[in-house]
Amino acid sequence: MRTGRNRQASGFTLIEIVVASSIMALVLASAYVCLRAAISTQRLVDPRVELLQNARVAMSLISADLRAACPLSSEVDFLGMHRELGGVEADNLDFGTHNYTPRRPNEGDFCQVSYYLNQDRETGQFVLMRRRNPCLAPNPLEGGSREEIARGLTGVRFEYYDGLDWYENWGDVEGSGKAQMSNRVRSNLTGLPEAVRITMWFDSNPRTAKPGLLEPTNAAPPLVFQTIARLNLAAASEKNSAGGSESSNPDNTAQPGASPGNAGGNQ
Repeated sequence: MRTGRNRQASGFTLIEIVVASSIMALVLASAYVCLRAAISTQRLVDPRVELLQNARVAMSLISADLRAACPLSSEVDFLGMHRELGGVEADNLDFGTHNYTPRRPNEGDFCQVSYYLNQDRETGQFVLMRRRNPCLAPNPLEGGSREEIARGLTGVRFEYYDGLDWYENWGDVEGSGKAQMSNRVRSNLTGLPEAVRITMWFDSNPRTAKPGLLEPTNAAPPLVFQTIARLNLAAASEKNSAGGSESSNPDNTAQPGASPGNAGGNQ
């Protein structure tokens, strides 16, 4: 009787302990693998989410300014220059816009705007900058305040549409511009473009870039964002310029039935 009781009160056998330990080890290993994968995915997704947000904000700001674009000054309507900085595309864009809310006395809704790419000396990253000057300055390309729009870019390109073709440059920029690249009439080579195509390249993982390097260390291709902003005031600007030219030559305005060529036919 004592022997039977001792057998009923006995604990786990060695085989049962080994099997239970093996199953627990497998569960813990699987949990560790899943946790490590989740942490790696989070580290990969976080900079991408921040990058997407930066790209969305940059595109929205540029598009809003371009939709309300107007001549930069009485001498300069719109300037777009294709250039490179450190081996990457870094186009410049200068124009006036009515997309501005007055903040100080004697300010209106007109603002001189510039977009350009600059390189941060500390991190080596390229930064999209915006210059805004709500005051009329003797030089429309200087003055005002500068602010950072987006960081981690690997290039920016602006292209300009005149109703027929796209161009890399617009306006008279250092003597080279659209006038030297087109054989069309000069009425298409001045004023405001009808639309601007914006293309931005962002480093797919900007946190891996080391300071002082111009190119990202990872082999992943950059993320490309593109949009087209149509200038709503371009047609109005062309009508004003055309109206001014017609008013300066009132004698050339023909009235129906009053031209010499039609006089004989109408009698």
